[in-house]
Amino acid sequence: MAAALTREGGEDAFRRLFRFYRQRDASDLRGVVDFSAPGGQVFKSQLSISSVSDQDAYRAGLRPVSQWKAYGLNGYPGFIFIPNPFLPGCQRHWVKQCLKLYTQKPNVCNLDLHMSPEKTVDLWGQSKEQLRRKGSSKWEPRSLLEKLRWVTLGYHYNWDTKPCIYQVSLLLGRLNKNLVIPFQSSQNHSWEREKKYSANHHTPFPSDLAFLSEQVAAACGFRGFQAQAGILNYYHFDSSLGIHVDESELDHSRPLLSFSFGQSSIFLLGGLKREEAPTAMFMHSGDIMVMSGFSRLLYHAVPRVLPNPEGTALPLCLDQGLPSDLPVGSVVEHSSDEDWHVCAKYLQSSRINMTIRQVLAEGQKFPEDSGTNGKGQALSEDSHHQENSRAKRHKPNTDS
Repeated sequence: MAAALTREGGEDAFRRLFRFYRQRDASDLRGVVDFSAPGGQVFKSQLSISSVSDQDAYRAGLRPVSQWKAYGLNGYPGFIFIPNPFLPGCQRHWVKQCLKLYTQKPNVCNLDLHMSPEKTVDLWGQSKEQLRRKGSSKWEPRSLLEKLRWVTLGYHYNWDTKPCIYQVSLLLGRLNKNLVIPFQSSQNHSWEREKKYSANHHTPFPSDLAFLSEQVAAACGFRGFQAQAGILNYYHFDSSLGIHVDESELDHSRPLLSFSFGQSSIFLLGGLKREEAPTAMFMHSGDIMVMSGFSRLLYHAVPRVLPNPEGTALPLCLDQGLPSDLPVGSVVEHSSDEDWHVCAKYLQSSRINMTIRQVLAEGQKFPEDSGTNGKGQALSEDSHHQENSRAKRHKPNTDS
């Protein structure tokens, strides 16, 4: 199996750059696009300012759209990058939701694959004291929240009966701890587990996250966007996200929205084929990416998570708490000092990403014969976190 992976992965242009940035000693980051200092292939992108009222932006914890900056990339029509448009203190709400609320049942997470339901009911409650006392040693036992890799919201994936690439990656990772699996699309690996949405595998989508997503989509020209499915990814400094395309949704005319919080990362955006070399860019806390149109079905990956460039334990944009006078109808809520202390401890070595999608077009339904979209996708955010060997030299824990 390992030989097949190596042979199938090859050294296409995307894979070569992924491996370069994945290396711990890849200190030359001059080729990485930094949207805080745009230039070169970066150009300013126009937003639909009138589509989102200032009041609705405030209710979502965002600055007025007229104050946002937005950029595109030459060669990537439909790609929009919005550097941190959040109001001071509002990122804290989404971090807390991702760690405390969205991890609760009936939402689905990677730990469900390895642990009994009663052990994954309250990940926050079982982890907060351990995180609060957490020191700087890499050898401390990990809390359940630190073992969390993904959570799905709204429409969840139904997996077919093929071997699970997540389980295969764990097995191969224990056989060869330096292996970073070169994930391919489903047409290249028939043994990979496919992901399909199902009409009967659905739980209520969080209303606050839906409202945030709708405002961002509208500002980017996609009024009427419906947040129907979400994948929350939980990264650490030893994590990466394999090369993949997001194509399981039935409606590709709707954008994919990506929100980042915590430590920074390098994001690779490629082409329709892996032979096309990708563009590398930084993603920092609060940044939003929108992939639409031509860019909606491009290969992409996250080879590396990096400490935030400010040199502080947490990005400075997370230092400030929420103001006491939130607007009427705000979906953003205050966090207690106790809760934020736990979140801050977690984020000192971690990054959280929320990816929101609309699965069905207006009035569209799943095919009745299968209850799924009939189109598998092997590569997903929810199965591609790989761990660096230096963080796994202790005895493997089968719960992670």
